[in-house]
Amino acid sequence: MRQVIQNLEESRIREVANAGIGRSDVLAFWFGESDEVTPDFIRQAAIESLQRGETFYSHNLGLPELRQEISNYMSVRHGPIGVDRIAVTSGGVNALMLAMQQLVDAGDEVVAVTPVWPNLTAQPAIMGARVKCVALAPANGAWTLDMDALLAAVTPATKLLIINAPNNPTGWTLTRDQQQRILDHCRVTGTWLLADEVYERLYYKPSLNGCAPSFLDVAKPDDRLVVVHSFSKSFLMTGWRLGWLVMPAAMTHHMGKLIEFNTSCASVFTQRAGVAALRGTEQVTPRVVAHLKTCRDTLTPLLQAIPGVQVAPAHGGMYAFFRLAGFDDSLTTAKRLVLEAGLGLAPGEAFGPEAQGWLRWCFASKDPQRLVLGVERLRGWLAKQTTPGRV
Repeated sequence: MRQVIQNLEESRIREVANAGIGRSDVLAFWFGESDEVTPDFIRQAAIESLQRGETFYSHNLGLPELRQEISNYMSVRHGPIGVDRIAVTSGGVNALMLAMQQLVDAGDEVVAVTPVWPNLTAQPAIMGARVKCVALAPANGAWTLDMDALLAAVTPATKLLIINAPNNPTGWTLTRDQQQRILDHCRVTGTWLLADEVYERLYYKPSLNGCAPSFLDVAKPDDRLVVVHSFSKSFLMTGWRLGWLVMPAAMTHHMGKLIEFNTSCASVFTQRAGVAALRGTEQVTPRVVAHLKTCRDTLTPLLQAIPGVQVAPAHGGMYAFFRLAGFDDSLTTAKRLVLEAGLGLAPGEAFGPEAQGWLRWCFASKDPQRLVLGVERLRGWLAKQTTPGRV
């Protein structure tokens, strides 16, 4: 067995969840998904596909109909993006790993902006790359990027820069000017840029195109840019495992070869559901975003009212990322909250050492009152603690 695989750390989020899964008394906010089921018209599209007997392989790059719908969907928001730049994948995670496999060799230097969903630093490590992290910094609960530090870290020796914005777990987002500076710098250094933009529609600041700023808005079609998307968040389709990649057209054929040696293709009935989701996006995503904003605006003030809590409203995504003063071991704290308060949160250390002492709360709850009840449980638990140094 490869040593790098043996050295992989297990998911700290799963470690906490495993302590509470199966307990009906636990309010679970640990995973990054809504507790609302996929809309019926999307499920029906998959059911009808199965009833038609569509149980066979499809093209490696995806059904032509789905790739066209993705092209239409992306072009409305980011300008013309042709089908020849799109590959359908078996989920966003698969899309990210395919990009790593296509771009990264063993020994390459990869730079990642952290804290971040742990897959984004584990995947290049699996490929044998050397991962160098540039940390966001918190101030009054909000996280910001030191642009000079990032640009200094990306040199001609850097094969790949990985950025997730809107960010999981912090809710941090990039401005278009920042994206332009980063892209210009990567052009000079010859560095590939992998942008995880799966949360782009879950954006709570005013925007003309209904999404967060994207590197696609400032890039040329042949730039060394790969953008990852997923149906999971904006369409309530986490369990379907369907995503896509946008890349330079010269890369797409080779991506099809790589998909063949990974999953061969996404299942056809799942892709049919994706077609329905994109065609019906205005029935789903605006409502999802409006509801998530309500959830954010319900949870954040309640957390801010707790003495010793540092938290700021997320600009994007579906998470409140907060610090509890005096509780510096986030994994231990998260496990105790499950066992002692029936409250399931994700430990900050799962997303990088700079997030130690922080906790991630997924606020994508169908009923916002669950969030209120969760805060009551947190308050009750804190009232019983006598941890030295807690404010």
